[in-house]
Amino acid sequence: MAEVLIPEAISGPAMDLLQEEFAVLHEPALWQDERSLMLAIKDAKAVIVRNQTQMTSAVIEAALNLQVIARAGAGLDNIDIEAARRHGVIVTYAPRENSLAVAELAMGFLLNLARDIPNAHTDTRNGNWNRRQFMGTELSGKTLGLVGFGRIGQMVARRAKAFDMTIVAYDKLLPVDAPVVRELDVEMLGLTEVLQRSDYISSHVPLLEDTRHLFSTEQFRQMKENACFVNTSRGEVVDESALLLALTDGHLRGAALDVREVEPPEFGQLAELENVIMTPHIGAFSHEAQQRVVETVCSDVRAVLRGEQPQSVFAG
Repeated sequence: MAEVLIPEAISGPAMDLLQEEFAVLHEPALWQDERSLMLAIKDAKAVIVRNQTQMTSAVIEAALNLQVIARAGAGLDNIDIEAARRHGVIVTYAPRENSLAVAELAMGFLLNLARDIPNAHTDTRNGNWNRRQFMGTELSGKTLGLVGFGRIGQMVARRAKAFDMTIVAYDKLLPVDAPVVRELDVEMLGLTEVLQRSDYISSHVPLLEDTRHLFSTEQFRQMKENACFVNTSRGEVVDESALLLALTDGHLRGAALDVREVEPPEFGQLAELENVIMTPHIGAFSHEAQQRVVETVCSDVRAVLRGEQPQSVFAG
């Protein structure tokens, strides 16, 4: 009988140590079959997931001995928190460990959009030398609008300040007089004002009922003409049909997307646009970040199964 179930591709030295102490069943493709998942989780005391496994109420109810769900990452939208609470299951996660990786990817997107690096690379690899075709812009002196000014948004702001960017931000939960706002010299504004003033807009909000399609037709129309949009948060916060229209009609200059409304997405019109950069949800996937994440969740699972207090319990 497996004490710990891992239905996704999660590995690392910390996982190896966990397997030395507990009976672990690791089936990386199990998340794709809910029926098989429900059978496998029946006797498990712990389950470790990323974002692919849907820990629904039905799955949690099928786990007769479950003590802890450990999310190897920060977002919890794939876990029915209320169902876990009803069944007395602890939910732990890694809210800090991959933040730096996501922030650095966002900065990479900003630089690539400013200088059109992907298209310049492809054109040059094809044997061309079109210097004037790829004259870009500088980040210095431009305004970066951060929608969501939590841990990752703040990390992006610190790095953007080093490029001499002006930072404006919107966060419905953060007080405008919070110390970090003064420290980073950020102007806190309403969402509409952030969109209207920014040359680049970067999304760093969680997926909640009021953030689903937070960026739709009205919001893209409120953005500056020739602005660029970056999303490394959750794909569902963007209405992709509205984004496609804003890009194809020339209102937005470009976009960079690490996340999509449906993952993996079907190849569609967004992927055909030369002014769109896409990556396959790799924001948290640096070697360093994943080592930190796996160490954190394995430590918390070990603590729960030993009857000790885990460190990163979700208390929302």
